[in-house]
Amino acid sequence: MGRILKWLFTLTVLGFIALVAYAYIGPWLGVDFSAPQQEIHLKVVLDAG
Repeated sequence: MGRILKWLFTLTVLGFIALVAYAYIGPWLGVDFSAPQQEIHLKVVLDAG
């Protein structure tokens, strides 16, 4: 049981490190992490009672 937990912990740490590295290196590789920007106009009716 201890070996499985050790491997699971190791894989979790390596996965986290890989995710952080991808977040930093991604823009150099051409990955765009920015959210799409557009204006949204909604009519709001106040005190419609």
